[in-house]
Amino acid sequence: MPEWKKLMRDSLRRGADVAELSPEEQAEVDEVRKLYPFFSNAYYTGLIEKKDDPIWKQVIPSAQELEDPDLYSNDALEEDGEDSPVKHLTHRYPDRVLFTVTYTCAIYCRFCTRKRKVGLNPVPPWHEMEAVFDYLREHTEVRDVLLSGGDPLLLSDAQLDWILTELRSIPHIEILRIGTKLPCVLPQRITPELVEMLKKHHPLYINTHFNHPRELTPEAEKACALLADAGIPLGCQTVLMKGINDDVEVMKELMLGLLRMRVKPYYLYQADLVTGTSHFRTDVQVGLDIMEGLQGHITGFAVPTYIIDAPGGGGKMAVGPNRLVELNEEEAVMRNYEGKTFRYPARAGSGVPEGTLIQDYV
Repeated sequence: MPEWKKLMRDSLRRGADVAELSPEEQAEVDEVRKLYPFFSNAYYTGLIEKKDDPIWKQVIPSAQELEDPDLYSNDALEEDGEDSPVKHLTHRYPDRVLFTVTYTCAIYCRFCTRKRKVGLNPVPPWHEMEAVFDYLREHTEVRDVLLSGGDPLLLSDAQLDWILTELRSIPHIEILRIGTKLPCVLPQRITPELVEMLKKHHPLYINTHFNHPRELTPEAEKACALLADAGIPLGCQTVLMKGINDDVEVMKELMLGLLRMRVKPYYLYQADLVTGTSHFRTDVQVGLDIMEGLQGHITGFAVPTYIIDAPGGGGKMAVGPNRLVELNEEEAVMRNYEGKTFRYPARAGSGVPEGTLIQDYV
C-alpha cells in the first residue's frame, strides 16, 4: 500500500479519536460531524503541537460551527445557482469554468467554502462527467478549465489522466488548472508517477493552499519540487483566518517561505460567508492592514492579491491599501508604503503643468 494511502487509513474520523479532548468535548465533535464531516489524515494531524494551535483549528471540529449569524449561507458564492448550467460545473466568468471532479479531500477543513458538499457526495459518475464535456465542446468561448473539488489529486492517476485527456481533446481549451491542497496536507500523494502523468497535459498549472508557516515542511517542499521540476507553475491561495494567520509577521513568514519552495503567492482570500465558518472570519480591515505590512516590506513577487469573493455570485474582487490619494485632470497623488506622498502627471504626453519644476513632484 502506498504511504499516502496508509496515512489516509490512520486518520481521525470521530471525537473518540482525539485524545486531547474530554469526553464532553468528544461528544461535541460528534455532534458537529453529524452535519459537517470530520476527517484529518495522519500526516497533517502530526503537525499539531497543542490543542487550539493554528493546525488544530483548521481540522478539529468545534461547536462554534453550529453557531452562525443570519447572513451566512450554505452556498454563499451561489456556485450551484444560475452559473451552473450543468451539474458539477460553474461557468461564472466568460472564458473559464470550474469543474468539480470529486467531493473527497485528504482533510476536511473546518473553514471550507463547500462545507455543504465536501465529504457528502460521491465522485461524479461517468454520464455526469460526459455531460460536462459535452457542454464544454459546445461552448467555444471557454479556454480555461479549473479542476476543483474536493481534491482532484485524490483521484487515481488513471482517473485524472482520463479527465485531462478528454479536456485536451477539445480544441478551444488552452489552459488546464488544478486546485489542490495535497502538497500541504498530504504531500506523499505527489509521487513521481503522478507527476509523469501530469506532464503530458501541459500547459498545466496548479494552485495549492497553505495557510500557516508550520505547514511548510520538508515533505511539502519535496512535493512542490517534484511538481515544479516537471515544469508545472505553482501558486498558492491562502485564506485569512482569525487565530491562524491574521498577523503580519506570520503572513510574511508564510509568503517568503512559499517563494523559497517555488510557490508563487497568488490570492489572500477574505473568508467567505459560509454557514459553519463565522468564527474564522476577520474584519476586512485586518486584511488591509496585513497587505499594508506586506507591500513594500517584502519583495513584490511574494505579495498576494487580497480578494473578496462577493456573496451571491458577484465574483472575485481585488482590494488593498489605497495608494491613490487623489486623481484630478492634472495629477495623481499617491502614497507609498512608507506613508510618503508623491505626485504624478495625470495626462499622457502632457508632462508636468507649465511652470512646475519636476522637483515639485518628489
